[in-house]
Amino acid sequence: MQILVDYTSAIRQTAGIGRITQELVRHFPWQEAGLEPTLFVSGRKGDATATVQGMELHYTPLRERDMTRLWHRADSPFPKVEWFTGGNPQIFHATDFVLPPSDAPCQILTVHDLAFCKFRDTAMTSLTHYLEKVIPRSVARADFLVADSHNTARDLQDMWQVPTDRIAVVSGGVDPEVFRRVQDRDSLDRVRRRYGIGDAPYILALSTLQPRKNFVRLVEAFHCIVHDHPDLILVIGGKRGWKYQDLFARVLALGMEDRVLFPGFVRDQDLATLYSAAALFAYPSLYEGFGLPILEAMACGAPVLTGCNSSLAEAGGAGALYVDAQSTEEIAAGLNLILSNAQLRKAMRAAGLQHATRMGWDRSVRLLWHAYRQAWASVH
Repeated sequence: MQILVDYTSAIRQTAGIGRITQELVRHFPWQEAGLEPTLFVSGRKGDATATVQGMELHYTPLRERDMTRLWHRADSPFPKVEWFTGGNPQIFHATDFVLPPSDAPCQILTVHDLAFCKFRDTAMTSLTHYLEKVIPRSVARADFLVADSHNTARDLQDMWQVPTDRIAVVSGGVDPEVFRRVQDRDSLDRVRRRYGIGDAPYILALSTLQPRKNFVRLVEAFHCIVHDHPDLILVIGGKRGWKYQDLFARVLALGMEDRVLFPGFVRDQDLATLYSAAALFAYPSLYEGFGLPILEAMACGAPVLTGCNSSLAEAGGAGALYVDAQSTEEIAAGLNLILSNAQLRKAMRAAGLQHATRMGWDRSVRLLWHAYRQAWASVH
């Protein structure tokens, strides 16, 4: 059975959705499942790779932006994705919120989260308007939906009354060969120097800089505890996204320029080392479809503090400390509790590592395989 998979996010995005798509394709047992995969990428090839795991990538002659305008903004039924790849796939899996036109008899759509509905003010207005238009339309057209978490599945049911038998949950995972505790002193020192951290103990936060990640409250919470931890710094890694000006303004207003570090985008090959060296990993997001960095940090032995909202408990299991992400006081108390209690840190590291071990990509692809079978059965 032929299956066509939209691999665009894995090529165009550097984290989150792109990593999930990349890892699911890389670990999926295509031959064992009896599926012949073809990978589709919206946009011209440019300098991107031509193959993935021996599978050819099929690009469009137009830029990704042009394809988006044609397919989603103009709602054109043409061109079909099969025009760029050849063949007649039985299944088409659109992996990133929107469903391009296809003739496949079974069309599957992954919806990662509904943040654009739940936290409209934290996104760019133009993007919110676009998503509010195209995602409901794509959900209605799809034969079957995949969600990153049970929370997102519930959101889909609540928002658009999607029947439970039309949704499968395929959660994210972590690769223990990539994300594991780094203890080599030279590696730790080299990465510290690369990102300007030096020898100071640090709290690590990591994500694209944008309001939903709640870094302003994290900075305020850190300001509440700095006097108890005079050597500690806060490292917020990630590229600048949108509406991040308030974050930098708050750091300046609190006089924290020397205690809060913004090293920018962190290379994939440095992530495990940064997680490993951190005193703790803070992920106080207001809403997530899953929360992949939580698992990555746990696999590297970092104690994790995160919010008690959305899907974050699904990502963190029993290994994280949960706080009200909308309360600066609770975030500060949680940070202080972890930092001041060596026994708690040891217990959290053990629990986090145990949880991450259970959440490998092999588990995720088994869930995806089951979703494909459910989807195919639903149209026959």
